[in-house]
Amino acid sequence: MVRALVTGGAGFIGSHIAAELLERGHAVTVLDSMEPYYDLRIKERNIDRCREIGGGRFQFVEGSITEGALVDDLFSSRDVEVVYHQAAQAGVRTSIENPKKPHDINTTGLLTLLRAADDYGVRRFVNASSSSVYGEVEYLPYDEEHQTVPQSPYGVTKLTAEHYCRVWNDIYDVPTVSLRYFTVYGPRMRPNMAITNFTSRCLDGKPPIVYGDGQQTRDFTYVDDIVEANLALLDAPAADGETINVGSTRTITIEELAEHVIAETGADADPVYTEPKDGDARHTHADVTKARELLDYEPSTEIRDGVSQFVDWYRENRKWYEPLVVES
Repeated sequence: MVRALVTGGAGFIGSHIAAELLERGHAVTVLDSMEPYYDLRIKERNIDRCREIGGGRFQFVEGSITEGALVDDLFSSRDVEVVYHQAAQAGVRTSIENPKKPHDINTTGLLTLLRAADDYGVRRFVNASSSSVYGEVEYLPYDEEHQTVPQSPYGVTKLTAEHYCRVWNDIYDVPTVSLRYFTVYGPRMRPNMAITNFTSRCLDGKPPIVYGDGQQTRDFTYVDDIVEANLALLDAPAADGETINVGSTRTITIEELAEHVIAETGADADPVYTEPKDGDARHTHADVTKARELLDYEPSTEIRDGVSQFVDWYRENRKWYEPLVVES
């Protein structure tokens, strides 16, 4: 049994990682600040689900990764072996409006965790990074050697965090890995994302709203694939010190995505186009060669299949989930 700390574990990706660790018999402590970035009832359901799965092997602690004394107490009292660091102030657009907040959480908070990981001798520290670090496209698909020119404060904080993790691996001998996620989606996803909004509007008889011309492309990654990549790092020493893309390897335009959601929901609607949002990348596309080599990673869910699964989940959970969706 592994004793894991999942930061941000009440959120979308973190709760899926925590739940799967518990399903596999491990002990999990979740640290989450319960920041009301979106409706907290979703996070509360995530916590309840983990508690149902794990029983006495699960503990939830409300607090921030920036609280040094709290972090020290968790590492020492829980005898933490593995850290899955998912906590962050998310959102490209949010970071443009308030760049200091993501810096404080995504950079300073990370340093608090890395220091504790060094002090208490964790055997693996997995850092959630983002395709936002790439920014300007030089070529596609992005491999890990592609230039990194982030176009938002959020992307800058994620790139800075990667460098800190590399330094802690090289200088302080803390085994770190950074996983660059590509647009993660799936059940219980953050409710202000494109797939959620498209589905909500279509089921309510409204047209999906597309920002820009709809020809932007995204490498959407189903959350189950993200979880598998993370859990592969319970035992993957060759990955120490690496930064690794985790994507689906396939892309879809936002216009095609909207049309697919329309077809899956049976909506009688056409997409409505509006002004593009600042800071959004034009294209993303992951080269996952390194993930295949180091993690035996193979994405299992193609975007159209994943959207179909999400729409089915949405219908089943519509009564509680839909009122919490915030259009963005």
